[in-house]
Amino acid sequence: MILQDCPKTIRPYLLPKQKGKLIYRCLGCGLESGIETLLYTCPSCSQVLLIYDLEFDRLKKISKKTWQQIFNYRKMLTIPALKGIYMYHEFIGPIMPLDAIVYLGEGHTPVVEANAFMQDRAGIQFYFKNDGQNPSASFKDRGMASAISYIHFLLQKGYLSDVLAICASTGDTSAAAALYASFLNPRVKSAVLLPHKKVTGQQLSQPLGSGAKVFEIPGVFDDCMKVVEALSDTYNVALLNSKNAWRLLGQESYSYEIAQDFEFDMENKVVVLPIGNAGNITAVMGGFLKFYEIGIISTLPKIIGVQSEHANPVYRYYLEPDPKKRKFVPMTVKSSVAQAAMIGNPVSMPRVIHLVDMYNNMSDKQKTFFVDVPEQAIMDWEILANRNGHIACTHGGESLAGLVVARQKGIVDKNEIAIVDSTAHALKFSGFQEMYFKKKFPPEFEILPNPGIVNTPELIRPKDLKKVPEPGRPLKGTELRLFISRISEEIAKILELEKV
Repeated sequence: MILQDCPKTIRPYLLPKQKGKLIYRCLGCGLESGIETLLYTCPSCSQVLLIYDLEFDRLKKISKKTWQQIFNYRKMLTIPALKGIYMYHEFIGPIMPLDAIVYLGEGHTPVVEANAFMQDRAGIQFYFKNDGQNPSASFKDRGMASAISYIHFLLQKGYLSDVLAICASTGDTSAAAALYASFLNPRVKSAVLLPHKKVTGQQLSQPLGSGAKVFEIPGVFDDCMKVVEALSDTYNVALLNSKNAWRLLGQESYSYEIAQDFEFDMENKVVVLPIGNAGNITAVMGGFLKFYEIGIISTLPKIIGVQSEHANPVYRYYLEPDPKKRKFVPMTVKSSVAQAAMIGNPVSMPRVIHLVDMYNNMSDKQKTFFVDVPEQAIMDWEILANRNGHIACTHGGESLAGLVVARQKGIVDKNEIAIVDSTAHALKFSGFQEMYFKKKFPPEFEILPNPGIVNTPELIRPKDLKKVPEPGRPLKGTELRLFISRISEEIAKILELEKV
């Protein structure tokens, strides 16, 4: 759709103007800093930051109906800068000029309703939001589009010269960072740190293919993060982990899309997502809070944060019912198939605590909950989902397992509707499926394959066939007809097919 075909009443709003006054605000001491330089922690107390728009209230002058029309008509425009996460420009980066926005196809991933069998098994109506259908095959592209677009903006303004973007990763962040940085090559280059042998082969190939400098180091993600933090504190690099508050702004788009997909009706809705480094759950809460404050949605959905029993520091923190007695204790993680969530000391934990309090206070009742799940349930639910029409990754399995636990605990009612986050594409974690099917999981994962959902290939090679085709040696004539006939008979017998 072209701009002239849109209703005249909303046409003036469709192309966003550069407005607002963004600042970094420290969650510790409250210090406010300008955004002209890249900051990751408070210059005064070293606490993490959030980005606030000091002129946010200006958005309240536009009615709920008009906002909904703006987003619905923007979705039909063909302007690249507004086709991705910046369709929600006023809420993500209102100071950004459209020509600074880097759009690689991210955002607006499908929300797919589970079939009747899966809904019956889970005991609730639910949908998967397939964020694995982003460009680098994970939700990280949302935040990276924001962070890299902002770096592009700083380059245009002359606040930065050439940039080396760096991140620690369990796979998905490195893929997204390398991809988006490569779009601004040669002015932006990237380097990533990965825990040695803790990243799937598919994920390792992505930053290499995008031209990033890849370093593997001993330890787990938390160790990589410490090194990256030291580098960003000491050297002139751009940190692209979720410690970067611009990442969180981009990931807020997940909330905005869910609201729009359900026609801005969040009544009786539940959003379930894995926690990991806690940036995504922070962003999702932040996004819904913004839409609620402006009046675009009339209620806040429930938020269920899920962790594996092998990496559950946030869940453990909220086990204490008295907020005054809660104390966050980092933990040593164990091996998990939810590899990207295998984090014992989430960078965004202070943000989670801050936004959980704000979210529940704005709701006038508890709307945020945390559950943990065994590794066995993660794999069983992932495979079951994928046997029923989905492309869920292990983290999607973790989210679905968490929804089931939340139903069992009475946190979620059977009449509610859940949106389950599958953060990446199933193919990124196909190695875990292979281990499951081949019954080769190492003991530390504590996973025993369910024979009822194990699936392996079966070689069809009838013993009475003297000749079979080989590369460069095709069969012909009678031998080919016999081969086709015998193979067909064997397959039909196994499948119990009836002749027509």
